[in-house]
Amino acid sequence: MDEPQIILTQNAATRVAAIAARQSKPAILRLAVDGGGCAGFTYKFELADAAEADDTIAETGGVTLVVDPISLDLVRGSAVDYVEDLGGAAFKVTNPNAASGCGCGSSFSV
Repeated sequence: MDEPQIILTQNAATRVAAIAARQSKPAILRLAVDGGGCAGFTYKFELADAAEADDTIAETGGVTLVVDPISLDLVRGSAVDYVEDLGGAAFKVTNPNAASGCGCGSSFSV
C-alpha cells in the first residue's frame, strides 16, 4: 500500500472536532501553505465548509483534513498534530520536506 499523502493525528482530529462543534461548522480542517513567514513559507489552518474537487483528503475519527494540490507539493508526507506545552497550544506540521524551520514552528523553507 502507498504511503499516505498527509496524516491527521488523533489529537488534531479531536481538537478540530471540538472547534467545529463550537462554531457549528463541519469538522473539516484546511491546511494551506502561503509564501512568507520568517523562513519562506508559512502554514495556514482554517475550518472549511467542504472539500474542493482537487483537494487531497485525509480522515481521522470522522474529521477531515483537506489540502490543495499546490500546498500538497510542499507538505506531502507530513503529519498534522495538535500539541499543548508550556509555549501554548497549536496545530503543528511535521514536514519531511522542510529543509529548515524557525522558532515559531509555523514557518519553513524547502
